[in-house]
Amino acid sequence: MNEFSAQAFRQRVEAALQSAGGVAGEAQQLPIKDLAWREGEVVDLRDAAVLIPIVDRGPDVEASVILTQRTHHLPSHAGQVAFPGGKLDDEDVSSTAAALREAWEEIGLRSDYVCVFGEMRPYISSTGYRIFPILSTLQPGFELQANPEEVDEIFEVPLSFLMNAANHRRESAEWRGKLRHYIAMPYNDYYIWGVTAGILHNLYETVYRL
Repeated sequence: MNEFSAQAFRQRVEAALQSAGGVAGEAQQLPIKDLAWREGEVVDLRDAAVLIPIVDRGPDVEASVILTQRTHHLPSHAGQVAFPGGKLDDEDVSSTAAALREAWEEIGLRSDYVCVFGEMRPYISSTGYRIFPILSTLQPGFELQANPEEVDEIFEVPLSFLMNAANHRRESAEWRGKLRHYIAMPYNDYYIWGVTAGILHNLYETVYRL
């Protein structure tokens, strides 16, 4: 089995859940070891969810993770690399439901190709969001179509790249008059940073750095 296949990754997640006293499944949350970017006390948090879609190509083939490049005209996080996701709506019965809805709206991913198998504990963003990362694998046959109002591009990154600490750079920038520190993972022409890189770094810390 390939160390970075979807099956091997899922086994690692299940081991992390079991060590935390839970069992694999949508209702269980992985423990969190580090928040890559957190700005002190944040009140009145708004709930959001993102889908972490891992492409399953079989046990002997390395998996990849689907990411998006947001359009440049969006009011927030314009042009940034992101997971499919967004705010929880009143109609959403759970964070998983919200993540699946957003994935359909943003990249045309049908939920019947998605196998949700875990959930990370919420990531608190510096902009006041409590973000629930939903772990999933994608079964063969799925098709994607970017919503031009929200997504400029859909692309894949090898799981081995994202789960390699050598690719997790600690960088800093001035924001709102203060020096902030964050994780960045430049990949080819894509600059993965902020919340997306923070969630991926947390995933590495929890699943691969046991």
